[in-house]
Amino acid sequence: MKIIYSFLLFTLLFGCTKPSKYKDYPIKSAEIRDVALTDSFWLPKIKTIQKITIRHAFFKCSVEGRMDNFLIAGKKKSGKTCGKMPFDDTDLYKIIEGASYSLVSFPDRRLEAFLDSIIGIIKTGQEPDGYLTTWFTIDRKNPPAWWVKPSTNRWENEISSHELYNSGHLFEAAAAHYWATGKRNFLDIALKNADLLVANFGPGKLRRPPGHQIVETGLVKLYRITKEDKYLELAKFFLDQRGDSTGHKLYGAYNQDHLPVVKQEEVVGHAVRGVYMYAGMTDIAAMYGDKQYLNAVNKLWENLVYKKMYITGGIGARHEGESFGDNYELPNLTAYNETCAAIGSVYWNQRLFQLTGESKYYDVLERTLYNGLISGIAIDGDNFFYPNPLESDGKYPFNQGALTRQEWFDCSCCPTNVIRFVPSIPGLIYATKNDTLFVNLYISNNAKVTLNENKIEISQTTGYPWNGKINISFKPEKETNFTLRLRIPGWAQNQVLPGDLYRYKNTESEKVELMVNGEKSEQPIKEGYITLTQNWKIDNNIELHIPMKIQQVIANDKIASDKNLVALEYGPFVYCAEEVDNTNFDKITISQKSIFSIQNKKLLSDYVNAIVGNINNSKEPIQFIPYYIWANREVGKMKVWFPQTEK
Repeated sequence: MKIIYSFLLFTLLFGCTKPSKYKDYPIKSAEIRDVALTDSFWLPKIKTIQKITIRHAFFKCSVEGRMDNFLIAGKKKSGKTCGKMPFDDTDLYKIIEGASYSLVSFPDRRLEAFLDSIIGIIKTGQEPDGYLTTWFTIDRKNPPAWWVKPSTNRWENEISSHELYNSGHLFEAAAAHYWATGKRNFLDIALKNADLLVANFGPGKLRRPPGHQIVETGLVKLYRITKEDKYLELAKFFLDQRGDSTGHKLYGAYNQDHLPVVKQEEVVGHAVRGVYMYAGMTDIAAMYGDKQYLNAVNKLWENLVYKKMYITGGIGARHEGESFGDNYELPNLTAYNETCAAIGSVYWNQRLFQLTGESKYYDVLERTLYNGLISGIAIDGDNFFYPNPLESDGKYPFNQGALTRQEWFDCSCCPTNVIRFVPSIPGLIYATKNDTLFVNLYISNNAKVTLNENKIEISQTTGYPWNGKINISFKPEKETNFTLRLRIPGWAQNQVLPGDLYRYKNTESEKVELMVNGEKSEQPIKEGYITLTQNWKIDNNIELHIPMKIQQVIANDKIASDKNLVALEYGPFVYCAEEVDNTNFDKITISQKSIFSIQNKKLLSDYVNAIVGNINNSKEPIQFIPYYIWANREVGKMKVWFPQTEK
């Protein structure tokens, strides 16, 4: 009986065990459930998401009729479509996804039961054959947004209907809920919808891609759970339809449907659509071993990072179309940098690392994570940025009509995306490949990983991101030989980002210090890692010190918006100045001779490292704060880039 029970439990948690003809990523990220944060920076943020942001978002969804839509679609309630977006269903999905991940770190029976009740409401709105898009079920002739065409048939206006986008977020959320809880109630809804897509799309059937990507990565997650090839094959089919006019009228560059994906070399169009698609392409490159896909994602990544990325890791230069701009088009005041795009960039870069093991992807990921991503949520947990500009004049209403953060939006994709992402951060810290353990982020935690069937307990304590002192102790179940790879961030090696888009004015750097089991160890940094291969004892201790210093950054001359300007960094953080801290804000200039120091200061509930100094050796004080924390106090001016002077 025990053997039968164990098999059933394994099947429940990890899907069926039948072999697949497809590959997977050679590098595996540690499971969220195996990494328990103890961190003073990230742990409070995850707690805030669970205690405040999730509750706030569910309340907003209730007030604006997100739940009602499912009840109306299921004829349990009368009325018209509530809300203004054809993808309002996805707000509930993303909240459930983030709440599910949060339950792994912080079990909460009430929250879990509440999720079950919401899932029950969602099931009500699903049509008998599995179709699930509430506005279409309620009244297909009157879409909620002006830019969505009325439809007679399902999926006929996929360029704007967001039906497949809705499915994608459904799949992502259902997979997360299943992995976190072991329950099938949400997964079964998703699989029923996915089977409907398989029945309707494919060779000899409908041949049109989604207008807004994410169904591709969602299908891959269902494939991972079920090992049903049909889900992975449909994901590739959707990608292969792009740029193919024989099956549909092309949507154009805005939707990344201007060329076949394997021939795309420049990131264009809607930024969020783009990075979601590139993540899906990377899945296909890994699982099919497809070299054309791999070549395409490499070229797209280089174009983005070398020519179209902000110093904060933000992407998307234009408000118009929420889109990428031209090469080197990186305005500051009117920068868009949608929070969703930053999240999509992290998802993509993590996949590229899992495929290649190259540290450059984590350099982009970390920069985005600590700057252009968490800037999207306020310290209080219930106010948000949709765009994340690098400058504010206190007059231009950049944030969907507001001068500062807002508690919600008509299109609230960004708040709910932050909810789904932040609780998943523990899964970014460690990764394994055969007999190699990667430590990619420095975040205090206790974790368990397995290398070649040898279980290893890890404890990491660190003051990162405020200082570079890191202590890692680990205990293999038995003495064994394996490789430990410690990532040394690009900023600690005098590289702002891969490529030449930005550079530090001062290229001198202090040496990284390493102690292994109490003994000083001189190890080279190769390919972004310190690599230690040896026979490890039962008890081991690593002491790593990555020096941090205030750095001045200048941009490539081709970026017209940053000409003759300079920015400041310290460790992984990009800094900005706010008018609230600086009465002389408009006079701030920076020279090579400027003298700055680090002071730990309390801003509202957070203690941060502020950069303080004087202007031109005068007695006028100036203060810079980490970019992510701006606009938490009052409306006013802000800048990341400042005029540089000789004196």
